[in-house]
Amino acid sequence: MGREKFPATYEDIEALPVGWVGELIDDALWAFPRPARWHAWAASVLGVVLGSTYGEGGGGPGGWWILDEPELHLGRQVLVPDLAGWRRERVPELLARDEPFFDVAPDWVCEVLSPSTAALDRGRKMALYHQEGVSHAWLVDPRAQALEIYRREASGWRPVGRHEGNEVIHAEPFDAEPLELGRLWVPRSSVAPGDNSHQG
Repeated sequence: MGREKFPATYEDIEALPVGWVGELIDDALWAFPRPARWHAWAASVLGVVLGSTYGEGGGGPGGWWILDEPELHLGRQVLVPDLAGWRRERVPELLARDEPFFDVAPDWVCEVLSPSTAALDRGRKMALYHQEGVSHAWLVDPRAQALEIYRREASGWRPVGRHEGNEVIHAEPFDAEPLELGRLWVPRSSVAPGDNSHQG
């Protein structure tokens, strides 16, 4: 949802109800409640998989800082991707400062789509990530059970792959190790008949 106050300020984010996520995009406040179950599961599993393989490097390539919902302060924009990653060789001191936000654009972002956020994620946020020099972006759609991968080029985002269902893939920039896509999706059997609480 957007707020009518314009221009919005960081104080508007701080005034949001507990559990809400706020972003400042083009001086407007965008605020959303906590994500629905399918969204939360996909983001959580992906964060664990990539974090253990590329973040901590436990038996994997390592070399990245992988964070859940980091608050990015990029000029006047305040963005909160579902996941983001920075190459350690580029920003070895990323976690050395104490602020609760990051003012260095990540190398990779991931947005997990829901009906209430999909238009913003696909539209203005993707444009801003490109503008700020993010090199790769993923869009995860847990309802369609699909992952879209984009690589930054000077003229815009280049789609480099769309994968669905239970594929096992090598997805750049994390293509050194296979990713079991099916792990991101809530098993259909876990959704009770008539249970719409996962929607949102």
